Amino acid sequence: MTRIDLTGLDVRPAQVWGGIRLVPLVRAEPVEGLRLRREAYERGGADGRGPSAVDVGDGTVYTSYVPHGFVADWSGAEREEAAYGTGLGDGPPAAVPLRAPHHRLAKRRHGERRLRFLPLHLALDGYLSLHFGGPSVLWQEWSREALRRGLSPRAEAAYAGVDVPGLAEALRIFELHPGQCGVMVYAADSLAAAFVVPHPEDYRLLHPTLVEDLFGELVHQYAHYGGPVPEFAARIRDGAGGIRDLADLRAAAREQERRWAVAHDGLMARDLLETPYAFERVHRAGRFALYRFLPPFLRDGREQHIGELITDHKGRTAYLKTFRLSDAQVRRGYLLRRLASCDWHPGRTAEALGTSREELVRRIRAAGFGALLDAHGLAQAARETQEG
Repeated sequence: MTRIDLTGLDVRPAQVWGGIRLVPLVRAEPVEGLRLRREAYERGGADGRGPSAVDVGDGTVYTSYVPHGFVADWSGAEREEAAYGTGLGDGPPAAVPLRAPHHRLAKRRHGERRLRFLPLHLALDGYLSLHFGGPSVLWQEWSREALRRGLSPRAEAAYAGVDVPGLAEALRIFELHPGQCGVMVYAADSLAAAFVVPHPEDYRLLHPTLVEDLFGELVHQYAHYGGPVPEFAARIRDGAGGIRDLADLRAAAREQERRWAVAHDGLMARDLLETPYAFERVHRAGRFALYRFLPPFLRDGREQHIGELITDHKGRTAYLKTFRLSDAQVRRGYLLRRLASCDWHPGRTAEALGTSREELVRRIRAAGFGALLDAHGLAQAARETQEG
């Protein structure tokens, strides 16, 4: 598996509110054998406010904005209730979590046919833990602290959905389609996130949680500064043959919907659907499997998403949630990949990037990894280069 497969999900005409475009995804039949529910977490802090915390069991406390947990249930019990609640701290941006072992973020209790996990935290943990250990060899340019602690601590900034201008209003005013099991969220017609669940009742209950999800800085900027986007409009012309009855009108309307779906998948969602991802299986639950994925971190202008998904035994997507990376986050991922592929040797990495050591050092510092460098070692390496 290298790509996201949305087979079985059909696109419906977009709904627009200002700069926010919501594209409904519907299923003719729900995914059998899996339901997705929400589990609330208590708010942290003495006054009931502030960020929540998860004890990972080894004396380390994993602190972050934890809006809610998801429960993937393959027990066959048909329940349709969901608990609501959030632990959102004051003021944007929210804190994206530091690295924590992913098996702590997806937990199955003994004997239960249910899996509890934190939405998007598996995906974000995969990005934050990218080559988290730092240099594997203490080349003279790296500090001993880099070898001892790697990239710890490491954090990224993000915005809660409630702080993305127009999103809360769009989610509130638009009606859900029959059979709707997902949505693609666009800000200024740039894909912000995709969200898919296995059953229409699951989506009806979880639709409001999008305002509590995390969105990248780029999405917030697009929504804040971008202007209104054009609404979907179907134009049915009375051409050759004409519209003679309701059946002709219905067929013409369906053709317009088909054209919109083809245009959407081939243009607006192309980068998400055509990008090859690196998938890591986190948990297997009966005939379903939970994965998180990372993009190739290509610097070619295409959108780059991280995310998590659940597939059935046929590879069909039952659950999907994505997070759009900013250009700066893509650059950091790209730089870490190149450093790791060259065993963190600055000279070989600079050569692979087609640049100088000095420029590589500048890029490392600009990416926020300057604490890994050793000033004395850099000076010594520069002298050796000049003497050579």
